[in-house]
Amino acid sequence: MDIRDGCAPTRPAWLNYNDEHMAATPSPTVHTILAQALGRYLILPSTSGSPAPLLVGFHGYGESAERHLEALQGIPGVEHWRVASVQGLHRFYQTRTGQVVASWMTSQDREQMIRDNLAYVSDVVTALRATGDPDTPLVYAGFSQGVAMAYRAALSTKHTCRGLLALAGDIPPELHDTPAQHWPPILLGHGLNDQWYTQDKWRKDQNILKSRASRFDTVQFDGGHEWHPDFLEAAGRFLDRIREQQIEISAARAPADGSHA
Repeated sequence: MDIRDGCAPTRPAWLNYNDEHMAATPSPTVHTILAQALGRYLILPSTSGSPAPLLVGFHGYGESAERHLEALQGIPGVEHWRVASVQGLHRFYQTRTGQVVASWMTSQDREQMIRDNLAYVSDVVTALRATGDPDTPLVYAGFSQGVAMAYRAALSTKHTCRGLLALAGDIPPELHDTPAQHWPPILLGHGLNDQWYTQDKWRKDQNILKSRASRFDTVQFDGGHEWHPDFLEAAGRFLDRIREQQIEISAARAPADGSHA
C-alpha cells in the first residue's frame, strides 16, 4: 500500500518476531581481561654526552612517536637533552595516508586504560634510567591528547619530575585536587584559534594551577592546534633553566681541585 494514500504500511511479520525474540534474550555482561601489548618508543641521544637530562614526550591522537620526536627536535637547545618519544599502545591506520598512528585511550574502560598507560610509561622511564644517568632531571612533554598522559606521568608515577611542557591539551579531571607539593613547574601553551583546547579550557587550567599554588608559565600564540614557534622558543628557555640548575648542582657536588678522595 502506498503511504501517500494516508495509510501506514503493514508492519512485516519478521519485525514482530525480532521484537519478541530480543525481549526474551538476556542482556550480555561485560568482562575484561588483562593482555600484554607491545610498547614502542624512540630515543635520541644528547650531543653533549653524558650525563644529560631526560625529556620524555607523548604525541597527540592519530600521531606517531616519529612525528612527536620531530616536533620535539624543534625546541632550541634540545640537543643537550636525551629525548624519548613514547607511542600510545593503541595503533591504527590513518585513513588518508595509510600510515600507522596511535592513540592513548578512549572513554571505554577509561579507568583501567589509565592504569595500563601509567604502568607502561613508568616501565619506559625505568628502562631509560637504567641505560642513562638516573639522577639527571626528568621533564615530560605532551601535545594534544598526550598532554593528559604527561600530567598523569608527572603526578602519578614513581619517577620524580622536574618540569612539564603542556601544549594544546587540558589537565585530566582526576588530577584537579592533587596536593600542591606534587606539581612540577609547568609551561602551558595555547593557540588563540585552537578549536579543541579552547580559551575557556586554557583559563580553567590556569585557575586549577593557581589553586594548587603551582609554578607555571603561559604561552599564548596566534595560531591553532599546533606546535608554534612561540611555544618552541619558550620551551627552549624552560628546558635551559632546568639544565642550568643541574649544571650548578653538579658543580657544587664536584670535589675541589687538589682534594683527595
